[in-house]
Amino acid sequence: MSSSLQPGRVLLVGAGPGPVDLMTVRAMRAVQEAGALLYDALCSDEAIALAPSGCIRIQTGKRAGKPSMKQDEINRLMLRLARRGLRVVRLKGGDPSIFGRVGEEAAFLNAAGIATEVVPGVTAACAAAAQFGFPLTHRGQARRVVFTTARVEAGAVVGDWRVGADPEVTIAVYMGSRVAPDFAKALVVAGRASSTPVAVVERAGATDARLTTTFLGALTSKSVETDGGPVLIVVGDVALAAQDQGGMDTDLSRERA
Repeated sequence: MSSSLQPGRVLLVGAGPGPVDLMTVRAMRAVQEAGALLYDALCSDEAIALAPSGCIRIQTGKRAGKPSMKQDEINRLMLRLARRGLRVVRLKGGDPSIFGRVGEEAAFLNAAGIATEVVPGVTAACAAAAQFGFPLTHRGQARRVVFTTARVEAGAVVGDWRVGADPEVTIAVYMGSRVAPDFAKALVVAGRASSTPVAVVERAGATDARLTTTFLGALTSKSVETDGGPVLIVVGDVALAAQDQGGMDTDLSRERA
């Protein structure tokens, strides 16, 4: 069987939430066949170890609040390696199409005449839901899911949070631990009930993942303390199922395994 990777081709691959057994077969095969592997900080050591011994391995960073290679540098590096005829794999945590800048990278490479392929991965929201026993949608309770990030500019959270006022919307907030009170207040101001359940998951999918459950109202005045792992915050009635696992905890400085 011929390789799915051709010389001079770049694969933008989702590594999933961390554990190698949550990678897709196609993603694993791509890493195993790579001539050059550019991987993000959230990719596990086990995933990186799948690369062959002669593979060029370059860590690009890409973790909130941490030093990382600039996006322009990453783009130029992928292009340079592909033009050398290498099989280039750009390995990203989670799914590359969800806050992974896959559109920017593919557009840059395609404009330079480099063929690209996207290999999907398990995103943190799906991993957290499966691991802690709550659905993202539920008939009669949650009809829609919104994946979003949160950031604060000039003292105010950016974006229109009115979509979150609908009680039948599940909101999965990526990279939002530092500004959790800000977006929680924005949701309450938009009309979401303060009693809305919230699940805070650190390192979703990993064996040491941690869960905290609380209410939206409590989140408006509590910062989310972490051990440095990536945090996903899920707002919606579906989080009740996660709360049922261990009872309510409105102290966000304490997490349960």
